[in-house]
Amino acid sequence: MHPAFSVIFLTTLIGAGQGLFLALFTGQLYASIKLIAPQTASFYAVGSALALLLLVAGLAASFFHLGRPERAWRAASKWRTSWLSREVIVLPVMMGVVFLYGLFHLLGLTQPWFVAGDGALPIDATMVLGFIGVAVAFALYVCTAMIYASVKFLEEWHSPYTVGNFVFLGMASGFMLTAAFSAYFGNHLVGFYGTWAVILTLLGLATRIASLLRNGSLKHKSTLQTAIGVRHRKIVQKSQGFTGGSFNTREFFHHQNPETLKLVRIAFLVLVFPVPLVLIGIAYALQSPTLPIVAFVVQYVGLVAERWYFFAEAQHPQNLYYQSVA
Repeated sequence: MHPAFSVIFLTTLIGAGQGLFLALFTGQLYASIKLIAPQTASFYAVGSALALLLLVAGLAASFFHLGRPERAWRAASKWRTSWLSREVIVLPVMMGVVFLYGLFHLLGLTQPWFVAGDGALPIDATMVLGFIGVAVAFALYVCTAMIYASVKFLEEWHSPYTVGNFVFLGMASGFMLTAAFSAYFGNHLVGFYGTWAVILTLLGLATRIASLLRNGSLKHKSTLQTAIGVRHRKIVQKSQGFTGGSFNTREFFHHQNPETLKLVRIAFLVLVFPVPLVLIGIAYALQSPTLPIVAFVVQYVGLVAERWYFFAEAQHPQNLYYQSVA
């Protein structure tokens, strides 16, 4: 498939935004039961603003992929059958929850309504919004991933690994960003968020390696023989049937040679996984305020490459007709 950077930035930006929100609420939960030091209202308010900015930026990037942006609202009309429609509905809900979560912290609306768990967990408005946000965030991860995982004829995408990759890589980038945000904010939660970022990054590595191994051993159901109904063992395509370009040749093939794909695969495997983990480990040892920021930037660049490879890796069956050029 042809990797569209508008969709690449959509999925990576909102994934990081969701992960940042999940990280903030995880920190609040730990602080509520006194496992870590509580943070100021401004920490949660500014962090929520950053998460909201990422979600808005991802939504804005998606508009560059639309032929008729003024009709974007119609995308929500098929929510009963379309994962894209569900994503279009859930994303604004996620934005609303993040906005209210940050606003309530900013206004100091954190007085407990009641205490749950034998007095262990005070429940206030932000806590309720946090639990709602967790459910919405995971729903959004699933909706985004299922847009691709539900396409049965693109066998590289049609796998549970696709959902796992979107969830774990999105959360890893969000927690890595929160570690960077903590370092910039000057608090002592870099190790806490960095540890979670390492765990999630390793989980993402496991699912991504599994998907690469699976896709590398796929035996596609469609071949030249099945495409044209000729059962001869040796068929070679010499021409795509026409000399000019078309929608089929532009949108369903990446137009890169195998060496480029291999280079991108190596790049994202290095940038998303080992390099950020080493950087966050050094940052923790040296108490560096800048290395966590570098770790997030490096990982995000790697995620852009990973998502590019995710799209380019998918072999559309129509390329049996249109990929070869005389």
